[in-house]
Formats: sequence, C-alpha cells, structure tokens
Amino acid sequence: MDILDKQLLNILQKGLAVCEEPFKQVAQQVNSDATTVITRLQQMLDSGLLTRFGPMFDAACWGGDFTLAAMEIPEQDFEKVNQIVNSFDQIAHNYQRAHRLNMWFVIGTETAQEIFDVISQIEQRSGYKVYNMPKEQEFFVGLYLPA
Repeated sequence: MDILDKQLLNILQKGLAVCEEPFKQVAQQVNSDATTVITRLQQMLDSGLLTRFGPMFDAACWGGDFTLAAMEIPEQDFEKVNQIVNSFDQIAHNYQRAHRLNMWFVIGTETAQEIFDVISQIEQRSGYKVYNMPKEQEFFVGLYLPA
C-alpha cells in the first residue's frame, strides 16, 4: 500500500457522498482524478487487500432487521448445509470458522419476524440448530492508516 491507497481507505471509511460524481469528490481530497481512485479501489479488491467495497445499510432504520447466526455442522455435511443456507436471499457473509460453531452468517430481512422465519426454515431443511445472536449494542471500528 502506498500513501494514496491509505488516504483512500481513510476517506472512504467515513462514507461516500451521494452525488452525481462521488469518486471525483474523493479524488479532489487526495489531489487525484476519479479514474485513478476507481482503478486503485479495483486493484485493492483484486489483490485481496479489500474483500468488499459497497454500501452498508442499516436494515432496522427501514423497518427490517438483521442478526448474526451460527451453526455447528459436521465436516461431511458442511457443503450441503452451506448450499441450503446460501439459497436464502436474506443471507450475507456466510463463512466457515475453525470453531465448534463453524458456520457463521448474517441474516438481513425486511421485518423482524422474518429473521425467525428464515432461521426456522434453515433448521427444517438442514436438520441442524441455528444459534441466533442478535445485536445488543452496535460498534463501529475504523482502521485509519497513517499516510
């Protein structure tokens, strides 16, 4: 990472303006141009330095809800259950962990009740318990790099 990459990460963690040319606005802050900003972001994504670049919506502000969920899945059934879980449109961030609870995913829904409906359907289709871990308190941890 060079200074420009660090500057971009620092700026973009605070948000991207909703305007006609948001990348141009970012570019002006780092004495660059929009094409360079977009190219650098794509390079960081391609290299794996960034795993995702996109909006984060607070579903609860729109009347929806989200929760973190986990499952304990034997290795021989992991891929089958993974496919079941991922078949739901409400699932995001499904990943495997080296832990007794080895499958973790986020459920985002249009209503709070829908969380429980999705969990119930996953349990019925997979035959395994879903551990629901709703947010008790929200934290935002930013990583700001000296540039």
